[in-house]
This record gives sequence, structure tokens and C-alpha cells, in this order.
Amino acid sequence: MQKVLIANRGEIAVRIIRAAQELGYATVAVYSDGDRAALHVRLADEAFNIGPSPAAESYLRIDRILDVARRSGATLVHPGYGFLAENQAFAQAVIDAGLRFVGPPPSAIHAMGDKVRARQAMIAAGVPVVPGTAEGLTDDEVLAQAPGIGFPVLIKASAGGGGKGMRRVDKADDLVDALAAARRESAKAFGDDTVYLEKLVEGARHVEIQVLGDQHGHVIHLGERECSMQRRHQKVLEECPSPAVTTVLRERMGAAAVAAAKAVGYYSAGTCEFLLDENGEDFYFLEMNTRLQVEHPVTEVVTGVDLVKHMLRIALGRKLRLTQEHVRWTGHAIECRINAEDPFHNFLPSTGRVTSLQEPSGPGVRVDSALFEGYEVSLYYDPMVAKLIVHGQTRPDAILRMRRALAEYRIAGIRTTIPLHQRLMDMTQFISGSYDTSYLEHHFTMTHVEGRDFDRVAAITATLLAHQHRSDAINRLAPVGDSEWKRFGRRQGMRVSS
Repeated sequence: MQKVLIANRGEIAVRIIRAAQELGYATVAVYSDGDRAALHVRLADEAFNIGPSPAAESYLRIDRILDVARRSGATLVHPGYGFLAENQAFAQAVIDAGLRFVGPPPSAIHAMGDKVRARQAMIAAGVPVVPGTAEGLTDDEVLAQAPGIGFPVLIKASAGGGGKGMRRVDKADDLVDALAAARRESAKAFGDDTVYLEKLVEGARHVEIQVLGDQHGHVIHLGERECSMQRRHQKVLEECPSPAVTTVLRERMGAAAVAAAKAVGYYSAGTCEFLLDENGEDFYFLEMNTRLQVEHPVTEVVTGVDLVKHMLRIALGRKLRLTQEHVRWTGHAIECRINAEDPFHNFLPSTGRVTSLQEPSGPGVRVDSALFEGYEVSLYYDPMVAKLIVHGQTRPDAILRMRRALAEYRIAGIRTTIPLHQRLMDMTQFISGSYDTSYLEHHFTMTHVEGRDFDRVAAITATLLAHQHRSDAINRLAPVGDSEWKRFGRRQGMRVSS
């Protein structure tokens, strides 16, 4: 009997619990004080408190998580994504404790965890990388080498991610200030201010390849995901397959991703991220995410492959059941990340209690969520509260289905990014598939439509209020036990008299 400890929270913890239970494995949840009533706690077979709400005092405490693993008798530990998912020390500590880490070996996390080190490994493996420097640079080296690469360039943090420690530089005069800002941000976010240079590939798309490998040297790819719809270097929605990738290009990018994984002895699920230039032919390795991705569901619904179940089996040493020839891509999938943010007010975080919840359903609709009525959204954790995934026979079918699903989605008590996604589904650039990573930042705005017609809103509100007052008066006049027919007659009489 296997027992899986999920070292995470929220929708990804719920996702892993469900996959494990379908395999017949027992599940163990960990939770902070603020997550005591969370859905993943309710669904797991066992649950243990690991500390106060701040992640640094709970979900990032390796010692407390391993103590729970020991006390619960867990045999596997799945980190999900975020928190400790790409932490080499955590993976090694799990293994040293005699448990199975559901992810890649610590050596692969180490090799891909530093962007400079990863670039060097990819160059050695013959994987194309963005033109730039292959090692961390001093300030003098940055100033000397940037003009040779050609502006615009990107100063990037070696240990970075999510756009932190990254600065665009369009001319030499801006280098000094941008370099100082990149180092400060990188040191604050990652404890490491090492930076390197990359040529900025303008008009590029962000396309990633899902790989899956076992501990016996078999590695395959499951195709691409389009991730170019981004805001501040954070993905907003993803789709599979990419509208810009042909069958031939998929084979080329897939082969490069498999080569990248094999170069570092990778197994489990992982993702190689690439930049695809605007001509749609040349692509460049960016980084490898040594974990399960937020957007993994779009690959699952298009390929029919349950990535989480495969990760659990691979962690137990089982051979991969799939070969590359078995992988088929059917239809089109889109995922919208539902964040607790206000898109009409510069995406300010929105906290509070979910007072009402209606999730969309029907054919081809999947919701990965940990929300429920009464759920408390706090500032302690990532603002993403749910993911809405749809699947259609074609891309237009998927867009129409997503429109319908978004229209059904109701989350009251907090602000969410649902209106943003509704607007995107109607945008010509998205519908045509002709967008790149700069589109959302430079060519899209959310106008505050909620307060455009105050007179009309006031009139509707007054009418509804008058109707409510009339209904209350009728109910007060009605004797106890009156039938609805009598109430209807009395209502009609009041209309005539008025």
C-alpha cells in the first residue's frame, strides 16, 4: 500500500490527491493554520498542521514536512509546483529519509536550476539557445559585452524566474541603472545576484514542450503548449496545440526537448521552455522547469495522458508505458488562470470570503480548483485560485466553449480575472492566434466598463428596489397559509389600484 504526502496546498494539492486516490494510494495533506478548513485537507485521508500561515513558517519548512512523512508512514512525497517543487535540498532530504521523491533526481534539479549552468549544458548537448553569454558576468563584463550582442538585450538573473531579476535594455546609456536594478531584485528574490546577457528576440512567442521520462532512460515528449499570453512575464492563459506550430516544427522542438532532458539524466514530468521567433522557424531554449507545470491540464486533455499518475508510477521505478509513437494529439484545449485580482484596477490583489460559487460544467469543461463557498482568500499565497480548462474538436470550438464556460462562472465575494479572459476570447488577435509575448502588455487594456452608464444602472436599481418593496408589502398583507394564487390575485389588485 503506497501513501503519498502532498507537500503543497490549493488546487494542485487537490489535483494530486485525486490522482493518487484513483491509483488506490492513501493520501496525506499538510496545512498551515490559515488552511485548516481547505479543500485539500478535507479530501485527503490524513492531514497534519505544519505551522502558521506564512509559507516560510509552514509550506517551506522541510523539517516539518519530513516529520509528517515519518509520523504518517508516507512512502512518496509529491511537491506539486511552487514552494519546494524545484528545491534540490528538499528532493535530496526526501531521498535521504528513505522516501520516494515524485519528481526528477536532485542532480537534474541542480543542473537546470541555474540558468547559466543550464545554458552551458544545452550548448554542450547541441540544443539551440538564445544568443548571449554562457556564464555569469561582472559589471564591467556586462558593459563590455552587451554592445557586441546587439541591443535590445535582456539582463537576466541566473537564479531567476517569473521575470524577477530581468531588465530590458534598449541602449548602452541605460545599462548601468538596469544592471543595478536587476542585481538588487535578484538578490532579494533568490539570494543570488549573478546575472548574464541574452539577445532580446522581439516578436517572439513562448512555446514549451512537455517531456516525460522514466528511471530506465526512456524519454518522450507530449507536444507543445502556447504560453505567449503573458502579463509582467506571468502567464495568463495557455493553449495546446500552439496555433503557430506545425507538425514538422513540433517534431524538431520535441527532439530538442528530449535531448535536453537526456543531457541532465532527467526523469518524471518536466517542461522545456523555448522562444519561437516571429518567422515561426527558429527556436531557442530558455529554461527547463523541473516539476509539474500549472498548465499541464491542456496537455492532458489533448493527449489523454494523466501526467500526475505517470509521475507517481515513475517515482516507484516503473517503466514508462508510452512510446513516442503512442502519443496522439486530438482537438484543441485552452486554460484560463483564474486569479483573485481586480483587472479593472491594475490587477490589485483581492482578498475575502467566497460568498457564492457556481462553477461551469458540461461537455469538454474541466475546473481545477480548491474553492468552495466560505473559502477565505488571503494575501499569504499565490493569487491563482482556480484554472478553467476547455477542450474542443478545433480551436474555434474551444474558443466558443471557453466563452460559454466563462459566462457560467460565478465567484462572489472577491474580484477575479474572469472579465479579463472574457475580453480576450473576443479579441481579434487571440481569435486569429496572431499574438506574441508582448501583446498583453503593449496592445491590450481593461477599460472600467462597470461604471460607464451610471444613469442606467441607477434606474435599474431603483426599479428592482421598488419591486422588492411592493413584494414585501404584499407578503405583509397576506394571512398565514394563503396560497400563491391568492397572493397573485392580491398583486394584480394592487397594480389596478395604482
